[in-house]
Amino acid sequence: MSLRFIYGRAGCGKSTFCLDQIRNKIEKNTDNKLILLVPEQFSFQAEKDLLDSIGERALYKAEVLSFKRMSNKILDQVGGSAHKRMNDAGKNMLIYKVLDETSDKLKFFYKASKQQGFVDILSELITEFKKYNVTPNVINESLSKIEDLELKNKLEDISSIYEGFQGYLEPGYLDAEDELTILSRKLDESDYFNDVEIWIDEFTTFTPQQYSIIEKLLQKAKRVNVSLNSDMLNGYNDVDNTDVFSITKVTEKKLLNIIERSGVGYEKPIDLNKEACPRFCESKELRHIEKHFFSFPYKYYNLPVEKLRMYKALNTYDEVEKVARSIVAEIRDKDYRFKDIAVVCREIESYERIVSVIFKEYNIPFFLDKKRDVTDNPLVVLITSAFDVFIKNWSYESVFRYLKTGIVKIQREDIDLLENYVLAYGIRGFHWVNDEFWRFGFDKDKEISVSDIEKLNKINEIKDMVREPLLKLQSSIKDDNSIFNICSNLYEFLNEIGALDTIEEWSEKFSKAGDQEKSDEYGQITDIVIQVLDQMVEIMGREKVKLDKFVTILNVGFEKHKMGLIPISLDEVLVGDIGRVKSHEVKSLYIIGVNDGVFPGSSREEGILSDFDRNMLKDYGIELAADTKTQAFEEQFLVYTSLSLSKEYIMLTYPMADFEGKALRPSIIISRMKKLFPKLVEESDIIKVNEDNFEYIVSPQPTFNNLISTLRRNFEGEETEKIWSEVYYWYKDKEQWKDKMSSVFKGLKYNNLVEKADESKIKALYMKPFNFDVSRIEKYAECPFAYYVQYGLKARDRKIYEFSAPDIGSFMHEVIDKFSDRVKEENLSFRELDIDWSKRAIDELVEETIEEKNAILKSSAKYKYMAGRMKRIISKSIMVISEHIKRSSFDPIANELKFGLGHKDLKPIEIFLPSGEKVTLQGRIDRVDGMGLDDKVYIRIIDYKTGNKEFSLSDVYYGLQLQLLVYLEAILENADKFVESNALPGAILYFRIDDPIVKARRGLEEKDIENLILKKLKMRGLLLADAKVVKEMDNGIDGYSLIIPARMNKDGSLGKSSAITLEQFDILREYVKETLVRLCDEMLSGNISISPIKKDKYTSCSYCKFSAICQFDSTVKGNKYENINKKTDEEALELIYKAVSDRLLIEAKGGNDDGRN
Repeated sequence: MSLRFIYGRAGCGKSTFCLDQIRNKIEKNTDNKLILLVPEQFSFQAEKDLLDSIGERALYKAEVLSFKRMSNKILDQVGGSAHKRMNDAGKNMLIYKVLDETSDKLKFFYKASKQQGFVDILSELITEFKKYNVTPNVINESLSKIEDLELKNKLEDISSIYEGFQGYLEPGYLDAEDELTILSRKLDESDYFNDVEIWIDEFTTFTPQQYSIIEKLLQKAKRVNVSLNSDMLNGYNDVDNTDVFSITKVTEKKLLNIIERSGVGYEKPIDLNKEACPRFCESKELRHIEKHFFSFPYKYYNLPVEKLRMYKALNTYDEVEKVARSIVAEIRDKDYRFKDIAVVCREIESYERIVSVIFKEYNIPFFLDKKRDVTDNPLVVLITSAFDVFIKNWSYESVFRYLKTGIVKIQREDIDLLENYVLAYGIRGFHWVNDEFWRFGFDKDKEISVSDIEKLNKINEIKDMVREPLLKLQSSIKDDNSIFNICSNLYEFLNEIGALDTIEEWSEKFSKAGDQEKSDEYGQITDIVIQVLDQMVEIMGREKVKLDKFVTILNVGFEKHKMGLIPISLDEVLVGDIGRVKSHEVKSLYIIGVNDGVFPGSSREEGILSDFDRNMLKDYGIELAADTKTQAFEEQFLVYTSLSLSKEYIMLTYPMADFEGKALRPSIIISRMKKLFPKLVEESDIIKVNEDNFEYIVSPQPTFNNLISTLRRNFEGEETEKIWSEVYYWYKDKEQWKDKMSSVFKGLKYNNLVEKADESKIKALYMKPFNFDVSRIEKYAECPFAYYVQYGLKARDRKIYEFSAPDIGSFMHEVIDKFSDRVKEENLSFRELDIDWSKRAIDELVEETIEEKNAILKSSAKYKYMAGRMKRIISKSIMVISEHIKRSSFDPIANELKFGLGHKDLKPIEIFLPSGEKVTLQGRIDRVDGMGLDDKVYIRIIDYKTGNKEFSLSDVYYGLQLQLLVYLEAILENADKFVESNALPGAILYFRIDDPIVKARRGLEEKDIENLILKKLKMRGLLLADAKVVKEMDNGIDGYSLIIPARMNKDGSLGKSSAITLEQFDILREYVKETLVRLCDEMLSGNISISPIKKDKYTSCSYCKFSAICQFDSTVKGNKYENINKKTDEEALELIYKAVSDRLLIEAKGGNDDGRN
């Protein structure tokens, strides 16, 4: 019985020495069993190394064990394995149960216990306690000694939860972390390790559980060899934490304490540092890194650098693509195999997706050494969403999340048909549960067409296919909500809908398609689901729970369950976390993501127990895992072992920006390497100068991508390298690439310009007689193509049962219009509105309007609140309208006036195009006010807006704001219907419908607050520059008006205002007519160009629904914005005046012009 250390720096051959010793023992026909003990994650590689080194004889004499395998073997031999084993998922579910039962009694963690993720934190802490032999009793015994109140409260809560957890385990369950504790006890009963020789390899440190087992092994085995990655042995001396090998020296000291305590012998250590380091015999650079990276002062490597490369990438995509190109080059040029290469990083989660995409594109076989989450697997999604259907009352989201897993045997087009129908009519809840025939969208009294009946029959057929198995499941768990019953019926449900058969079929399909990784994933998921359900039943099967709590527990189980996959080939690039990669057979190593704070990693969060807590517990004899300070030293050791992994070659890479474009800094490792290797040239493709084009000629798809970039440069007149000509002809001659090459050339010539549409077809599309809405013509001015798609092709969004912003505007317009009508009907006046009467009338009109065609506003609490909010806004707006009229001499003449073909209110506005076509304009005017003065009647047009609409003469000039002036024209042309005297323009104004929040100091009187509201809702627009008329619009104007965009000077003259003269109004009216002629002529002549406007930061693409259709891209040749250079009112008026004058001059000379600069 003895201990022997085998020590040496990284790469000195410790593992090889262990294997050689085992082989020598076998060759000498030793009678002793030979055991190689390694970490669990390295056991597969260790078995392979043993077979490669010794051959099949190893199977009979030697054995590879991990602590977990050892536990299974010994417990099977001497007993103790009869307990039901609880996996991590079961553990988390049990902790959730205990937490749910005890949360109200917790002092320190009451709030935290309600937070998502707290179960995981507790699970990790309990695992740590068990690894370090800290039981609830140990915690409770320490409580009387602890004076710090916060730590005491923490430990009391933790102990309560821990005791509850252990209490549920004791009747017959075994936590995975308890296995080593039981193993340590059971080793006394076993003779399996008597007189064996053991080699413990690849460990850096051990947990107290493992030390306890090693102590038992030392007392039984003939000899225990322990390999240590260290420059020297430290003995019983104190360990310097700054020493990069401090971790292994602490391990050495603890093992020496064990043999001293146990009376076990100590053999002369094997010092492999004396020998030439075999791993780096092919690379002086890597040997220099291993020996001098952590040495001070630096020893510079002044030779040319060949076996070390460094790459600065633009972003992670560029970084991984560089690695892929380099791997292909190594396979091609260095006679490497894929298994000789490893790609590692500190945070594999941030790289796994992009590595998978790029490596597949480069035809690089790889194994991603990472356990997969199962929560996104379709089977798990189907289960959780099926229960969500019941919990969320058959909500749209839950039903179609369930259907879109692809597992339910309903055709996708049928699901789409049903989805569109459900969305259009907001179907949920009892409509699914009741045995009713859905016929939403059709009046009961109206006859339905044959095609509509067929469609409804199809929809109802699909609906029944969806609901019947779900209703059966819901019914089966309604009266018995025990976990056992829910789990049992869930399993029956999965079988009934064929879910498990479908998963098996998918696994086979993936296997046949060559995607073995996916095949393995689907091959495991059914067992995982059954394991989680079994654990639920075993832990709490008799308990009755509400369905939402059942789903929470289920999710806790699924979230903790990780799916492990094994390599599908022996020849694959290993991709994984730095801490999990074993050094054997790695000839070429790529360390990616070498960024500041990533590698070496920054200090991790302290967790439930802070560093202060851990150090205090250590003083009381409770040792736990390392604090964050010690973890920082461990990270330094990880840097050392990582840089020492490869035999021949290392490439360090780091991106300058993350996926979102946020800047990243290089790690200290990069700067240190540059100091160690002064002749190391950092590579980068950020600025490509004298690049090796041969590097970009790799596997077909990525080379094709690079060829496209080269062809584009050539197409734009840039000189390209001759080698790409050969590449081009290679693809051109390959049948399978001909279509793609053709598409490339089409793409290079593509300019995304839309040809002018055939005039006759356009006219047929818009149909005579041409009757255009003026607001739509403004949209044409913003982008002809968007107008064409929306109003020509009549593209529509999918109909959804919702009350959108346009619906809100229409609703409030309608109620205000009805209110205005009621005021007239009851011979009342806006000047003398009674507040109480107004509120009652608004309440009635809102309810009436909801009943007529807005029943959605009663369909949910959200919409009921919206209805109440709109009612308040309408009330406030009507009070403000009333106040405007009280303060003015203008009276409402009419409201909701319609003009255009088919409307009797006003005769339509007609415009005649150069082509001879006649266009009629239509619209709806919210309110017209009039005021008599000096034998004239001044007209005021009011347009209600729910948004903050500003009037701009600049926009009028560009044809973007014509509506108010067209409304004015419609009234002036029909003035004889309303007034007897000569009608003149008085104002065109926007009124904002709103109930604004105003900021005000305390102590303001009610009148002052009302004035603040009036100021906030001041009308915007254009006034007639006549002081008398302006005063009639605001009788009390003194300085700046609270209700109109005007200011009156002290001398009674009009100050700075949004006002123009009568002549300017006439010019504006004339210009608007010309603009309408121009726009309508362009529209009907077939101009459907993709030419969106850009005005300051706004573009007409900003909220456009049709961007996926036009695919406008300002970087593509031919695609450019129509830049709208904002004009001042004075500049706009001058340009408008000039345009009208020029047109009149041209007409006088018999010419033609478009009327706009």
